[in-house]
Formats: sequence, C-alpha cells, structure tokens
Amino acid sequence: MSPYADLTLTGTTMETKREVDPLMSREALQARVNDYTSGRDAALALISPVFADLSGLPPLIIQAGTHEVLLDDALRLARQAASADVEVTLDITPGVPHVFQAYYPILDEAAAALDRAGEFLSEHLAGVDRVTGERKAESTLSS
Repeated sequence: MSPYADLTLTGTTMETKREVDPLMSREALQARVNDYTSGRDAALALISPVFADLSGLPPLIIQAGTHEVLLDDALRLARQAASADVEVTLDITPGVPHVFQAYYPILDEAAAALDRAGEFLSEHLAGVDRVTGERKAESTLSS
C-alpha cells in the first residue's frame, strides 16, 4: 500500500504531486533515507525494489492514490514486477493521498480498497490452504 520503493527519490511524481499530497514530500522522505540505507547506496536493489530483479516473487497487489508523491514508485514497482513475469495487480484510486486505506472509517474509497485487497489475499491464499490441507492429508495417510 503506497509503496516507498525508490529511496533515490527519482520518481516524477515527487514533483508533479507535491501540491496535492498532504502527507509526504521529497524533503520529508529525504530526511529518513539514511535510516533505511545506513549510508549505503539507495539505488541498491535490496533497498529500492524498483531497481531489483523481482523474478520469483508471489503475486503482488500494489495500491496507491493519485494524490501522493509516491505514486510513481507504485507504477514503477508494478512495471518492474510485470517485466519479471510476476503476477501484479495495480490498484490506483483517484483523488486520495498516501496510505489512504488508514482512513477507512471515514473514506469510502479506503474501505473499498481494503475490500479489494482482502479479495486478492483470499483468492491467492485459498490455494495455499488447499496445498496445506493436501499435505496434511498425505502425512496422515502415510503414517
């Protein structure tokens, strides 16, 4: 949800969404970069996944709002995942800020986004339950 996936802060929406993002700014994010990097290069793949080879990741859901400076991080992360043949669902909600899902009690768009995330998880975790159940059954039968 609203991923901070490029600690080099090179996404175009750092500037283009500056006026509409009430929560985040390039300056606020820049002040915290060293907390994540401990002085290492922010462009390292393990620090900024937009530069990583994402091959082998499980299905992803990425949600963001159009009123956040990190919108480009979400778009680029989804593109990077798709180029690595990772199943990715990109869910962009118009007119909402960073981590808008936290406002679900008062924002209908937030509640709807959480519902979509829940459906995504249910769909993808349902297969895990079947595999786990089958493995349990196999263990029981072989005992």
